[in-house]
Amino acid sequence: MKYVDEFRDGALAKNIAANIAREVDPPRRYHLMEFCGGHTHAISRYGIADLLPANVRMIHGPGCPVCVLPAGRVENAIQLAQMPGLILCCYGDMLRVPAADGMSLLKAKARGADVRMVYSSADAVKIAQENPQRQVVFFAIGFETTTPPTAVAIKQAQALGLANFSVFCNHVLTPSAISHILQSPEIRQFGVLALDGFIGPAHVSTVIGSRPYEYFAEEFQKPVVIAGFEPLDVMQAILMLVRQLNAGRAEVENEFSRAVTREGNLKAQLLVAEVFELRRVFEWRGLGLVPYSALRIKAPYADFDAELRFQIPAVSIADNKACECGAILRGVKRPRDCKLFGTVCTPDNPIGSCMVSGEGACAAHYSYGRFREAA
Repeated sequence: MKYVDEFRDGALAKNIAANIAREVDPPRRYHLMEFCGGHTHAISRYGIADLLPANVRMIHGPGCPVCVLPAGRVENAIQLAQMPGLILCCYGDMLRVPAADGMSLLKAKARGADVRMVYSSADAVKIAQENPQRQVVFFAIGFETTTPPTAVAIKQAQALGLANFSVFCNHVLTPSAISHILQSPEIRQFGVLALDGFIGPAHVSTVIGSRPYEYFAEEFQKPVVIAGFEPLDVMQAILMLVRQLNAGRAEVENEFSRAVTREGNLKAQLLVAEVFELRRVFEWRGLGLVPYSALRIKAPYADFDAELRFQIPAVSIADNKACECGAILRGVKRPRDCKLFGTVCTPDNPIGSCMVSGEGACAAHYSYGRFREAA
């Protein structure tokens, strides 16, 4: 892949770190949230936090789509998978997310359910074509990045006349989550969260552009810097946020200009608007019920809506009481604040969803061993 090594240059990283250290105001504390799980992964993998001054704190946000899906929706998928003759297709990360009583799609598969890991929504459409006598459900999750491919799959299934294909839609929206965090800075059971600025997601922003973040900068006076996933991207974004805060500015800046524009991918946006509409409310793990934060399938494509076809009920399941995943997604706790982290809860035996996905904060911290140094 081109233009990767250039953004992993150690000497340049030290130079940016020196600039950050020189420009921060020593008496001031900087609380910066990287919303996206990809940035959390990069920060842990490359030891970015170790290069920052002590008064610059990175806060992990709820930008891992596997992590934020509530256990009730996972339980819905497990119950679907156990229906006789049904094939459930999903992305690999979803297989190991625990639901009620520690049950997961992987365990359901081990007990005989036909659960198939796919790499794309198109794979699920192909499986439906190859199995016309069986119902095939695609368990769709993700932010704005993975929503257009799901829309393509629905339109393709309609064009092919696939009566045995449907989508269990769990697509969620980044701006709504950021807005919810800023409008509701206190959740009593989790504590108060101090936030000074955001590192905006990379892949999501290639689709929606930088324009949606302008509202947060103007309304809440919180600067946003959209950044790529390489270590130098993240460090440069931190420097840009520090400079904005020092100058009293709250603007949207685009560090990831090689891939993100202000308008975003208009073709993808139009496709999503054709197939999906806003839900009035949707439950997020760690954030609770968030208004207008998720999508559902529009009436013209209702034949491909698994929630309607199978009358999927709303199920609410409490997380494990000892698991701090909700607070970690909220940003008010860190992975090592959870007493299960690295002991009972590991990638081989995940108790919470934050330890399942490669983008989860707990999985990132565990994989790169930084919690051992803290201990």
